[in-house]
Amino acid sequence: MRILTGLQPSGKLHVGNYFGAMQPAVQLQDKGEAFYFIADYHAMTSSQDPAALRENVRELAIDFLACGLDPERAVFFRQSAVPEVNELAWILSTVCPFSLLEKGHSYKDKVANGIAPNHALFAYPVLMAADILLYDSNQVPVGKDQKQHLEMTRDLAGKINETYGEGTVIVPEPIIREDTALVIGTDGRKMSKSYHNTLPIFGDEKPSKKIIMKNIITDSTPLEEPKPVADSTILALYKLFASEADYNQMVADHLSGGFGYGHFKTRLADAYWEFFAPMRARREEILADPGFVDAVLKRGAERAREEASKVLDRVRKAVGLV
Repeated sequence: MRILTGLQPSGKLHVGNYFGAMQPAVQLQDKGEAFYFIADYHAMTSSQDPAALRENVRELAIDFLACGLDPERAVFFRQSAVPEVNELAWILSTVCPFSLLEKGHSYKDKVANGIAPNHALFAYPVLMAADILLYDSNQVPVGKDQKQHLEMTRDLAGKINETYGEGTVIVPEPIIREDTALVIGTDGRKMSKSYHNTLPIFGDEKPSKKIIMKNIITDSTPLEEPKPVADSTILALYKLFASEADYNQMVADHLSGGFGYGHFKTRLADAYWEFFAPMRARREEILADPGFVDAVLKRGAERAREEASKVLDRVRKAVGLV
């Protein structure tokens, strides 16, 4: 089984990135052959700042490694270090109906949130499909918000196979963790940089905890009264970091009354900070070895190109380019 995950270097990683993509990817390293990449081409759809892109790529590489990615068990590389992906994206675009891209929820959402529309943003699902199909990926961990893009990938793979012969590309299957696939932000909506409602994975303790204490909005239920548990942002986030017993205790404390929201926020902030403590320690070790990250990405790109060239040669032959 070959597994693929890509993360876009669009700024500081947050808790939604961790539970939606990074943690599942780390857990899957022993389940099959893992290919994990930094989607720097995709990042260019929303930012054209070269210095920021370089910094974000490096920060993402450091963070992913700190969160448990093992370069001895997974192929880790930059998307742009494998130029074969662009040729496959072009081939896929020749069978991609315009109407398929018009249905893209992500494109509509980003434009609605102020991102200027461009061809790359509109054709994002085609390049994403090339990312997946280029490595004969069998399974792709995705959050609910990316499920439609994976369905588009499956549609394009089907069209290629229908047009040029079954087996030209492998049709992948999604892996969706229903319990944490959609991580709630501090305002109760999906956690997203676009909504400014994120919690960082790495950062200084005081400002990180302050985000929880200040940004999570609660109602005016008196301290002595029971607190509602349905649609509770505090409980939704606490469940990510706490043990089952601790989570159940917080639910019970909500229902019993006698506790204020400040108490629950403090409990959440402490659990959140403690959860990422081992990863902060690993990050410091990585930073102490300046050449480590570059060596990992270089080795990963070499291995990725070996596999990509095999798939692209097969596709080129099928479509008549050889």
